Amino acid sequence: MSRIAVVLFNLGGPDGPAAVRPFLKNLFSDPAIIAAPMPLRYGLAELISRIREKSAIDNYAVMGGASPLIAETEAQRAALQARLVGVRPDDEVRVFVAMRYWRPLTEQTAAEVTAFAPDEVVLLPLYPQFSTTTSASSLAAWRTHYSGPGRRHAMCCYFDQDAVVNVHAELIREAWETAGSPAEVRLLFSAHGLPERISASGDPYRWQVEQSCAAVAARLGPAWDWRVCYQSRVGPMKWIGPSTIEEIERAGADGVGVIVDPIAFVSEHIETLVELDRDYALVAERAGVSPYVRVRALGAHPRFIAGLAGLVEKALASPETSAGATRCDAGQTRCALRTLPA
Repeated sequence: MSRIAVVLFNLGGPDGPAAVRPFLKNLFSDPAIIAAPMPLRYGLAELISRIREKSAIDNYAVMGGASPLIAETEAQRAALQARLVGVRPDDEVRVFVAMRYWRPLTEQTAAEVTAFAPDEVVLLPLYPQFSTTTSASSLAAWRTHYSGPGRRHAMCCYFDQDAVVNVHAELIREAWETAGSPAEVRLLFSAHGLPERISASGDPYRWQVEQSCAAVAARLGPAWDWRVCYQSRVGPMKWIGPSTIEEIERAGADGVGVIVDPIAFVSEHIETLVELDRDYALVAERAGVSPYVRVRALGAHPRFIAGLAGLVEKALASPETSAGATRCDAGQTRCALRTLPA
């Protein structure tokens, strides 16, 4: 019998209004987010968190005062643990959650995993597409805080895994049919944006997002009109595009409705429930876009959870960092398989 720890990584979110500022400060203190020397970075993080605190509290109030990401990730954790226990009855499997910027923080989870004393540790970011700003940051924090037992197996990405592609296609069709199967509609795959300078440095995120979208579109069939776009821009720097707002306005000019699929989000949180459902819905209304339909996130969909379980099995079969997806092309120089330690 083996003791297997599986650690799910995600961004995290405030669990109440008082947690908003420290959550934001943790976020903007991360060198993967703001690449400035430490004293300056901490000063900027303090300033940004103070400036953005009130508007963020107002946005979280729309969702009941706290981030739903916490409960969503717990549901995924419980479902994955049940699945793994079922397929590995002779092993002791426990699934943990490590959030990057709020509780349960990485150091807290590292202590819990150490107490579990596993033989194997599988590190599984809940980011299908790898980026130096998300998965790499979480895995680096784990290396800093975990010194316990167990062979380490990291899964870097799974952007075109069959389970991910199939569930996205299923949920898109479901949303389209619920909306009355409109004929004149454009599918917008909306992913979180990334500063252009990070993308240009060889970060594979944009390439992987585009591969995800192409795979889902191929599964849907050639009749669909689809575009890739990016949301959640902040600050004055140039971000990758086109933006989701630009594509919604373009759809309005073209006289078609839109179905928005949050292609890079596996859980509901502020970017889906507030930005897409409220803010971008208003953009669509002003642009004359009808219908405006938003596809739900993957959540704890049984086939997505089965896919995660498959990734755990694949990771356990590898002694080092592995991928649950097509290997990045040569231009993605910061691909995890080239940069993360074994």
